Amino acid sequence: MSGTELAPELGTELASDKIRISEIFGPTVQGEGALIGMPTVFVRTGGCDFRCSWCDTLYAVDPAFRADWKPNTAAEVMDRVRTLSGGKPILVTLSGGNPAIQPLGGLIALGKRNGFTFAIETQGSIARDWFADLDYLTLSPKPPSSSTDFDPRALAACINAARANGVLDGPAITLKFPVRDDADLMFADHVRRLHPDIPVCLQPVNTTPAEPHPDGANGVDIAGLTERYRWLVDQVSERGWFNIRVLPQWHVHVWGNLRGV
Repeated sequence: MSGTELAPELGTELASDKIRISEIFGPTVQGEGALIGMPTVFVRTGGCDFRCSWCDTLYAVDPAFRADWKPNTAAEVMDRVRTLSGGKPILVTLSGGNPAIQPLGGLIALGKRNGFTFAIETQGSIARDWFADLDYLTLSPKPPSSSTDFDPRALAACINAARANGVLDGPAITLKFPVRDDADLMFADHVRRLHPDIPVCLQPVNTTPAEPHPDGANGVDIAGLTERYRWLVDQVSERGWFNIRVLPQWHVHVWGNLRGV
């Protein structure tokens, strides 16, 4: 059964609103953040408004890869997700690039009509009204080591968009900060104090160049990631930040920069 057959009343609308897709894969498990370990299918969109210095998914960011980003309707995306999940409802993780630049409202509506749940990770630079329809919203402001600029007003707009239907009805929101050094840690502390009611995760940055290595872990600085994780744990303990979580990028430890897992 096709995605359009699942919700025929959405067919015309969805056909005119194409989503640029870099890759769709799974089922696998979420490798980082508040949903770490949860089974999911990833829908990775193409395109981003940032250029982080340590980006590990350049193939979904750099316009040089634009020819690889295939336009899909929401129905086509859901057809692929359903095929991968064997027709069973599953968590769909919307990633990028920055998925907030894509027209994902129709996809979320179509999937939720059929029992799927949706999570997204975005840097909090672009607010969308369909944030309120998500089940999970991870906002990951980029720190100084990313060589990008932070706009606190844009982050606040994203939070407000997610809560448009009321705090109790909106998605579970998490702030997730990649941390490389002391400056990044102080940035995370500053931003979390702006939104003290939102749960926080810290994780070490994968600074390995973004090329997808064929055997996964080859070339990835696993020892460096582990040492940075230990440093983060020490910092949180010493500062008494007992209301946050320190998590690894577990998918990097297991699969390195391998794609499709």
